[in-house]
Amino acid sequence: MNKLTNIKIVASVVAVGSLVVLTQPALAADVAGVDNVENFIRTIISVIAGLAGLVATGFIVVGGFGYITSSGNPEHLDRAKRTLLWSLIGLAIVIAAFVISNIIVSVATNAFGS
Repeated sequence: MNKLTNIKIVASVVAVGSLVVLTQPALAADVAGVDNVENFIRTIISVIAGLAGLVATGFIVVGGFGYITSSGNPEHLDRAKRTLLWSLIGLAIVIAAFVISNIIVSVATNAFGS
């Protein structure tokens, strides 16, 4: 599988997934204050984590496809295994960063009030 095909697959996954991640419900406007800043930070963190998760998922798909289509070629098999390994590590880092950032925002909200 060449790089152009991999890029097309990842771009397709990101394009379709970003529609799900970036859509927000239309709610009534709030008054200005700490709640707006907190919601803005949470929204930014959610969008970035969602996009990074989509990219990692796209690379997992590419690595799995490369693993299946390697036909016993050790070079292609090794490349697919590395792609799967690093994409899973990246996904774990994204999930950990999302959890840690939510913990920090919750602690800061409780410390400074809402």
